[in-house]
Amino acid sequence: MPELKYTKSTDQEHEIKLDSRLISAVWRAGVAVAGQKVGLEVLTSFVGNGASIKVKGSSEKGKKLGKINGKINNNKFVGELTIPEDIELDDEVYFEVELSKNSLSGESQRIPVVPPIKVTNMKWSAKEARRGDVVTLSADIEGAREGTEVAIIVYEYDADGVHDKIVELTAAVKGRKIEFDWEYEYYEDTDEVPTQEEMDRYGKSYNPPEYFFIIDYHGQRFGKKQESGLLLFKDYIEIELKNQRGEPVPDEEYILTLPDGTTREGKLDKEGRALEKDVPPGKCNIEFKKL
Repeated sequence: MPELKYTKSTDQEHEIKLDSRLISAVWRAGVAVAGQKVGLEVLTSFVGNGASIKVKGSSEKGKKLGKINGKINNNKFVGELTIPEDIELDDEVYFEVELSKNSLSGESQRIPVVPPIKVTNMKWSAKEARRGDVVTLSADIEGAREGTEVAIIVYEYDADGVHDKIVELTAAVKGRKIEFDWEYEYYEDTDEVPTQEEMDRYGKSYNPPEYFFIIDYHGQRFGKKQESGLLLFKDYIEIELKNQRGEPVPDEEYILTLPDGTTREGKLDKEGRALEKDVPPGKCNIEFKKL
């Protein structure tokens, strides 16, 4: 942008002319999937809110992608074009931009066309997991070239449909399949674990977290209806009691208070140990009855 110079008195109003500009016209993805929509973005300066914009998509081999007539809002326009299903897979696509009232025009970058894929048989290698367990996420992939990378996104399931994103992973297609070994850890803030008192108000009981995953291939998303199945998380607590000399204290009775406010009673074994399974994650408190 040219430097603005003021040569008149600063205690008066002066009118200056600002030149409108087309800053950029870019695709919002690195590839275009045949038969799918792909987003685009146009950035401008000083063209005015509501300025008319025309977008026309094409391919290097002459395939038409359609047209968009829109308006600039806050110096920005966002839209999308549909890539034809019958476009050649070694073709490249681009779009042209025209703001006729501002005498501006330009072209986007070229991005390659890739085939759509089909994903089936999404699954976990186990139905339950505990901290440190390694589970395998897998799926069958048809239509993708060998070595193609896809994103695997793990969500915590919410019955209300507001699923929390936990982690995003990347896997490459090998032999029409993807597999990823994931070491499970509990990610949620344990302060969010409801107390039993809170759940009693609604007639509910604690339910361990459950997870599903989806596969994202350049905007194509598979598994949004939890086709992978739900992986159930179950936490556990190991208890060990020793005296001041470091010797095990056997057969002691204890009361364990869990993060949801419920309590469990138990007894240590001959080695001064106990294992409590399937407990809510978070901070627990243990009290020994005779100590």
